[in-house]
Order: sequence, then structure tokens, then C-alpha cells
Amino acid sequence: MSQTFTNTLIKETSPYLLQHAHNPVHWQAWSDALLLRAKQENKPLLISIGYAACHWCHVMEHECFEDEEVAAVMNANFICIKVDREERPDIDHIYMDALQMMSGSGGWPLNIVALPDGKPFWGATYVKKQQWIQVLEQLSNLYIKEPSKPEGYAQNLANGIKSINLVENKRDFNVLTSDQLKLSVKEWSRYFDTFLGGYKRAPKFMMPVNLSFLLHYSTAKNDTEIYEYVNTTLTKMAWGGIFDQVGGGFSRYSVDTKWHVPHFEKMLYDNGQLVSLYAQAYAATQNELYKTTVEQTITFIETELMNNSYGFYASIDADSFNKDGVLEEGAFYVWQAEELKTILEDIYPIFKDYYNINSYGSWENGNYVLIRDASDDTIAKKHAITTAELKVVIEKAKYLLAKERSKRKRPRLDDKILTGWNGLMLKGLIDAYRYLDNPAYLELALKNADFILKNLSKPDGGLFHNHKNGTSTINGFLEDYASVIEAFIALYEVTFNEQWLSKALSLTIYCQNHYYDTNSSMFFFTSNKDPFIIRRTIETADNVVPASNSIMAKNLFKLSKYFPKSNYKEIALQMLKNVQENFEKNGQNYANWLELNLFATEDFYEIAIIGDQYQKKAKRIRSRYLPNTVLAGTSKKSSLELLKNKYQPKKTLIYVCKFGSCNLPKNETDTINSLLHHQQ
Repeated sequence: MSQTFTNTLIKETSPYLLQHAHNPVHWQAWSDALLLRAKQENKPLLISIGYAACHWCHVMEHECFEDEEVAAVMNANFICIKVDREERPDIDHIYMDALQMMSGSGGWPLNIVALPDGKPFWGATYVKKQQWIQVLEQLSNLYIKEPSKPEGYAQNLANGIKSINLVENKRDFNVLTSDQLKLSVKEWSRYFDTFLGGYKRAPKFMMPVNLSFLLHYSTAKNDTEIYEYVNTTLTKMAWGGIFDQVGGGFSRYSVDTKWHVPHFEKMLYDNGQLVSLYAQAYAATQNELYKTTVEQTITFIETELMNNSYGFYASIDADSFNKDGVLEEGAFYVWQAEELKTILEDIYPIFKDYYNINSYGSWENGNYVLIRDASDDTIAKKHAITTAELKVVIEKAKYLLAKERSKRKRPRLDDKILTGWNGLMLKGLIDAYRYLDNPAYLELALKNADFILKNLSKPDGGLFHNHKNGTSTINGFLEDYASVIEAFIALYEVTFNEQWLSKALSLTIYCQNHYYDTNSSMFFFTSNKDPFIIRRTIETADNVVPASNSIMAKNLFKLSKYFPKSNYKEIALQMLKNVQENFEKNGQNYANWLELNLFATEDFYEIAIIGDQYQKKAKRIRSRYLPNTVLAGTSKKSSLELLKNKYQPKKTLIYVCKFGSCNLPKNETDTINSLLHHQQ
């Protein structure tokens, strides 16, 4: 199909940027050369940031950026820059902070007007056409006629952007005690929705890092209330419409309080973390729902988000074409009652009760989003069948619906590959193998790890951030290193192949050389090789994805167990001290740090297994939920300090160590029992 307009984004690989390549707006991708040109022409920047799966980004594109009247105003007065926030999170950090300082809230599309040097002086999210034109004309006139006003505001805002990201090096602090940690969790728990899970609010985000910490905390402290809350949340999420009951995989968040109607986009970073979380929860509880949730989510990933080389794509759009050929959010996923009756025929009555084709499951315009609210036993009893028979019926129904759904127009795929998100998914696969004992998951994990090494590694020993069409172009950010290092440590623990531990160590050393800030004892988000706008960000607050610094601190703590002659433990604990003042009042935004606090204040064990049966014995030990451990193993010899001088011929010995000091070797059963005892 011939296009009326084509701009320079046609040369990009990001699906989000390519979506805007035929706008009449003269969009250009972010570059240092572009900012230099803006300074030379003394023209303000109009920076619009979004991502391919963003519903409101599509809405604003259609209403504004595809409109020639709007484009004429933009092109005449601004240098227009489109940014994929997933490709350039460093830029997104700066302007999201700016928007939140200006308006008190944020979101995408994120629209910023800035001076030619990139300092912002106006921002907003979604704006309707006429208001957009009016605002842009006013800003352009202000910049031309009274330049001192936007310049003064931009400088003040830049100072604020720098100041809110300062981290002090708090060397005189002590790590929070166990009692102080308990107070933090108690304060945090006031927001828990103990009936429906999550927090007492809508929308509801899944926040896997928070639930992962709370699972660890509740088992370590034998806190039955927190444990029950975690299991309620995990159950309601897996039963909810936020989980694709037909095809597997989680959407980004629920717009309501009961996890029913999602914002239908599916993100790799959510699903990778949730695979880890549900696998860990299965190990802790042996709840079959958690196991099937892991299995169905991995099936979704393999089917929908994996390329032929075992790299994982970024996301699937919320919108797809409905039967009338109009883009509509959720069109691919929702059902109407008459449609279901026709497809399912005689099994419809059971399906209707199981997935609430009633007022509880109703959404809008006659559409239903499948949601459970009762156990298999309850539904089976109502229909006078066994739970095994019920399972057969539901599996048949899901097969028929999947077959029917395959005839619909699929949502758009964002097929770029991001290193950090692949690290999160890799860790998920490793945890799935570890706790579900499915060798196929380890095989897939190894293939993905090999993909990362071959396609996302730089010649200088670092990592790229992105990959598309065989090409990687953007230097890695701290989030990429942190997630991949974490995954490689975990991969060592299930394979005992020391190349993965060696690679984790070399990437850590690279981060120390290029990302570490000696003033704050934290890590910058960007490399010292890369230019930046206003500041080099230090990311500390955990969100839907844990902060890169919190992942890195946990990595250093674990690596210190394998490499005790390093100063990694000292760095990790200093990083923890630097942020811990936030824990008491804001624990939900520091959950990954709180887990590091647990590592530091509770018993943490190094388990060394040496002898011919090391893999067999390790497999049974690591299948238990033991988050306060690291494992090392070898058949005979190893250069690792944990394994040195411990081999005895014709024996497989297990050593349980703390702080590098090991007890007398134990057998497998005694080892597990002693560790589980200390966990209570």
C-alpha cells in the first residue's frame, strides 16, 4: 500500500517508532546530532515517548500525529522527536521525573517540550487534538517572544531533576534489625486487600517483586497472615481475567479490584517475573494451581514471544481488530455468551459456571472476560462430577476456544528483543526447571542464555540493550547487566557449569568499571561511555520491575559467597544502608532491598556438594523453597573457595556453611531438615 507521508523513522527497527514512520509529523529518532542541530537552529524540542503496546499512545497518534493540521503546527515550530521508552529507558527516566514534578503524575504517551539542550519546560500525557494545537502554539510563541521564561523554568526544573536523584553514602548507618524490618512490613500491610489480593485500590498491578519478598518473609518469620495474603493474591491473579485463561500469560494490570478486566497488553518483563514467583510459590506450597500457571505461561512465551534463535520479544499489544475491522482494546480476548454457547454446545453450562458467564464476569457491550471465583471441587460438586472429569471438560473448552480465537486478527507484536527483559525471563525458566523439575525448561533456558552470549554481548565484554533483525545498536543499561547477572548465577546453581558463574563475575567487573559511582557507592543507570541529559540516573525504587541497583546489590551479596576475597558483600550492604531510610514508610517500593535485608539479618547458607552423586543430591535440595541459600557443586575439584579441599573418594558430601565456615558434612535429608528448621 502506498503511503502519503514517510519520515526518517522508516530507518529505525523499533516497532513503536516504525508505527509513526508514515505520520505527516517530521519525526526523528533521538540522537546527539539532532540536539546539536536544535541548538544551531535555536528551535525547541517536542519529545514524545511511548511504547508499542501502549493503548493511549495509539489513540493520540490517531487523533493528533496522523492529522495534517496538527502536523503543520508541530513541524513549523519544533524539532519533533519520537522515543521508544523501552529502547531508551535512560531518556524516559529523566522526562518522567520532570512530568511528575510538573504535574504530580505520569504515564504514557509522555509528551515533553524542551529547550534545544534537552532541558524540559512543559509536559503532559494524552492530549486531545484542539487542546494540543492550542498548547503548542502558546509554547512556541512564549519561546520566541519571552525566551527567558522557559529558560528559567527549565533550569529550575533541571536542578530539581538532579536533586531528587541524589543518593548519600551513609557509612555510619547500620543495616536494619529484624525488629525494624518487621515494623516496615507491618506498616506496608495496612494497604493489603486480604480478600481479593493485591492492594486496596484500582487499578491493580501484580508487583511480583513485592510478592516474592513477602513469600520469603512469611516463611522465614512463620507469619501466617502474610503467608495467607500472598497465597490469596496469587490465587486470585491466576483465577482472574488478568491471566489469559485460554492461551496463558498475564496482562499488564487489572483496571478493577478483582483482577477481572485487564489492560490487555502482555509484557515479557511481567511474565518472566511471574514464572519465577509462581514456581517459588509452588515449591513453598505444592499448590497445583501455581504449577499449571507456570506451565501455561511458559507455553504462551514459547508460542507468542520467542524467535527462532530462542530470544524473547518485548510485548503484545492491547489492541486488535474487531469483527468490524476497527482497532479495539481486548478484541482478541473477549467473548459473547451466544458465541460461547455455539462453540461449546453441551459443555457450555459447566463452562458458564466455571468462568462466570454471568454478571460477575460481564465487562461491557455484551462481552465477557473469563474469570474464576470458585475452586474445582466446588464447581465439580455443583455439577455432580469428579474434579478429574471437570478438568477434562475445561481443557476441551479451552482447546475449542483457542481454535476459534486463532481465526481472529491477532494483536500486534513488538518483536524487538531487550537484554534486561530476557534476563528476567531466563531467571523465570531456571526457577521453573528448579522447582517443577521439567528438563525442557532447562533446555530452553540454556538456549536463551546462549542467545544472550552470541547476540547481545559487546566486543569489549559488555552488553547491548537491544536486538532486532540481527542487529544490536544501543549500549546496555544497568538493568540489562543486573538481570543477566542474576540469571547467570541462578543458571550456575542448577547446572554447576562454572562458565555461568565466571560470566556473571566478568559482567559484574564490567559494571564496576563503567557504572559504579564511588561517591554514592551505587551504580549509575548509564555507562561512563555514554552521553546523558541533565543527570546520570541512579535507580533505587523497586517498581513493577525491581530497581537495577537492588538487583545488583543482591547479585553482589550472592557473588560474595562464591568469591569471598572480593569486597562485594561490603558494597552490597553499603548500598542497602544508603536506601533503608525509605523502608518503614514505603516498603512496597523497596521490596527487593527488603529481601537483601533479610539475607543480611537472618541465617544465610552456602551449600557445597562434592562427589559423584552431586547433581542427584543437589537436585533434591534445590527443589525445596530455600531462598536464603546459594548452592555450589562439583564431582571432584573446583577453583571455587566453597568447594576447595572438600572432596573425599567414593563419597558425596554436603557441607552447610555460613560466612565461609562449614559444618561437618551431612547427608541429604539432614541438610534439608536443618535448613527448613532454621527457616521457620
